[in-house]
Amino acid sequence: MSELMQFDDGEGYEAMMGVWSALVGKTFLDWLDIPPGARWADIGCGNGASTELIVSEAKPEAVEGLDPSEAQLAFARLRHRAGLANYKVGSALQLPYEDDVFDVAIMALVIFFVSEPARAVSELVRVVRPGGTVAAYAWDIEGGGFPYEDVHAAMRGVGVEPLLPPRSEAAGLDVLEGLWSQAGLIDVETRELTATRVFSTFDDYWSVATSAPGIAPVLAKLSTEQLDRVSNAVLGSRGEADFAVRGRAHAVRGRLETGAVA
Repeated sequence: MSELMQFDDGEGYEAMMGVWSALVGKTFLDWLDIPPGARWADIGCGNGASTELIVSEAKPEAVEGLDPSEAQLAFARLRHRAGLANYKVGSALQLPYEDDVFDVAIMALVIFFVSEPARAVSELVRVVRPGGTVAAYAWDIEGGGFPYEDVHAAMRGVGVEPLLPPRSEAAGLDVLEGLWSQAGLIDVETRELTATRVFSTFDDYWSVATSAPGIAPVLAKLSTEQLDRVSNAVLGSRGEADFAVRGRAHAVRGRLETGAVA
């Protein structure tokens, strides 16, 4: 999924983030409104959560899923049943595809992990045919849109910082619009996406939220007293019955000009 923060547990990722990918991704795909029969590239596909959504919702001809983690891809291959997706290991900064081979290329919850976002966008543009679509979405980390932001806030309350994606600023609406426009895409649009996920209990929420790679290694270094303060702050901010958790992402889309050369 990422260039700089590796996720290698497909099953764990599904509970922690794959469910969110499906929730927010449905709105994203509806917004893109790509006709059936398109050829898709899902760059940074991780454990295949977004790829499976493309297959079920967008009715593609085929999907190429690319990710740097073979372990994530192994999970993606096991879950795939439709026979439309092909998975391979690779980098968002050097896509292993020829020019102009896809109708659509996306990055779902990926761009803020990539060391060079502008280069990654230029690679998406290169592999998409003239008239095709390039799009992405990512959590509004800097605006507090990350689904587990309350855990982040509680951690800061005891004097420790969560580990954030290295390019979290890339999820800003203005930044996304600039990246897409600078890549030569036309009809560039941005929007906010929201999703709500309901957890059955605090313990359910806590176990999932604290498995996040930006949270788990930091909490592991805390004292028992600090850890109790963090969990109590999260519980206190919600109450026993409030586990309808909301996430907010920013999305962008643009088209290659017809007849354009990537």
